[in-house]
Amino acid sequence: MSSSNFQHQDRPSRGGYRGGHRQQHHNSHSSQQPQHDRPKKEAILDLAKYQDREIRVKFAGGREVTGILKGYDQLMNLVLDDVVEHLRGEVEEDGQPPEDQTRPLGLVVVRGPLLLLISPADGSEEIANPFVQNEE
Repeated sequence: MSSSNFQHQDRPSRGGYRGGHRQQHHNSHSSQQPQHDRPKKEAILDLAKYQDREIRVKFAGGREVTGILKGYDQLMNLVLDDVVEHLRGEVEEDGQPPEDQTRPLGLVVVRGPLLLLISPADGSEEIANPFVQNEE
């Protein structure tokens, strides 16, 4: 018997039991145990009422776009269609606000962690705070 065979049979590999036979055995054993159902996390903001409507989105870093909400998930990742980015110039020397320029982007997937603000393009409405406890 060579020394490499001896090490392989009597001791775990250098990294320990990270994979292979041990891990597979553990996984098959755990599937036999009853699993506890965790309650599903509920989204903070229900975007269903904005589906297929135009919304305005502001991002970390200052960018703003408007587009039609086509889809979303629990992490607030958004799919927007007919997106237009609103480009802002610097304030003029005489204090006048910069001219608002636009750039069409088309279909866009927006990552939720980048969002700062989501609002309907046709105006704002009050949204109930889900964290306030009812005082009764």
